[in-house]
Amino acid sequence: MILDTTFIIDLLRGKNLGVKEKAEELDHLFETKAVVSVSVMELWRGALQSVRREEEQNKINELIKSFLVYPFDEKTARESGEIEADLIKKGEIIDLEDIMIAGVAKVHNETVLTRNVKHFERINGLRVETY
Repeated sequence: MILDTTFIIDLLRGKNLGVKEKAEELDHLFETKAVVSVSVMELWRGALQSVRREEEQNKINELIKSFLVYPFDEKTARESGEIEADLIKKGEIIDLEDIMIAGVAKVHNETVLTRNVKHFERINGLRVETY
């Protein structure tokens, strides 16, 4: 299962009760938890803009160690390009980072776990879960 950036942020902040329950459920199911390198970029960007920069970087580093990290490579870039072209044709623009995460998920036949269902559900053939 690919954890979207929204899930990871909620997990780091600990404010969304559903995220903790979902994380525990995944642990009990022995579900592989993965992130996309694009999410690492988004998290790192946020940490560098924080007033508690070093503390945020350390939290991200510790959490990311426990996940499989899928790279954004040529194959996933091509899939992402197809997704974006399809969305543009339908007039349904979403964030480029979400398109890239979806491209990786589709290539690796993974489900995306997100709070941002509104964006991801627009992508044909993508499995999406929320919490």
